[in-house]
Amino acid sequence: MKEYIYSRNAVHEALRAKRRQIFSIEIAEGAQEKGTLAEIVKLAGQQKVKVNRVPRGKLDKVHQNHQGVIAEVSSYPYSDLVDILDGIKDEPPFILILDSLQDPQNFGTLIRTAEAVGVHGIIIPLARSVEVTPSAVNASSGASEHMLIAKSNLSQAMDALRDADVWLVGLDQAGAEVEANSRHLKGALGLVVGSEGEGLHDLTRKKCDIVLKLPMKGSIESLNAAVAGSVALYLAYLNRK
Repeated sequence: MKEYIYSRNAVHEALRAKRRQIFSIEIAEGAQEKGTLAEIVKLAGQQKVKVNRVPRGKLDKVHQNHQGVIAEVSSYPYSDLVDILDGIKDEPPFILILDSLQDPQNFGTLIRTAEAVGVHGIIIPLARSVEVTPSAVNASSGASEHMLIAKSNLSQAMDALRDADVWLVGLDQAGAEVEANSRHLKGALGLVVGSEGEGLHDLTRKKCDIVLKLPMKGSIESLNAAVAGSVALYLAYLNRK
């Protein structure tokens, strides 16, 4: 299947990652081809991808936030948990598990943070969950193109991670307050983030070795899933260092 991804960072990272087939790139007529857009044209030439200059209105029909460029590409290349674990070299696994997240913007934010802190792979459910759509690719600023993301039965995936000696830490407001220098965020780690509103499902919570929450000092009760997950990922990154 083919789809259109849009925005300069998304198209640029797809070209850099070389994980998808890129059939063509369309650039808005009159767009200044400098910076990232110039790099897109350069990489497309190196990879023999056809670049067309088209009226801006044609790109508007794909998405209003195209930033002057879209690319027709093959569907996102999902991985599996075995590929993720087999690809880890010389360091303990660092896995992000998303329990039925729904919002592409939240998903993209978490992908971007995960890629930035060195997460080896992301696990999402087989159904009733956000997927790697063009909106999520754009929200991740193209980080999705470098991240291994697997669809899996979460219960089975968490069992497999535990068999691989990965410590499973759930993130939920009902958990114990996490400390800055937490032993639970070191070593082989699977961080489990719940969905917007509902948090962790009961079965997912039971599969976790421990459930933690971020300390809160202000008046609001909680952070949204993307913010909380990003903060926890950085805490884990600092503790793992």
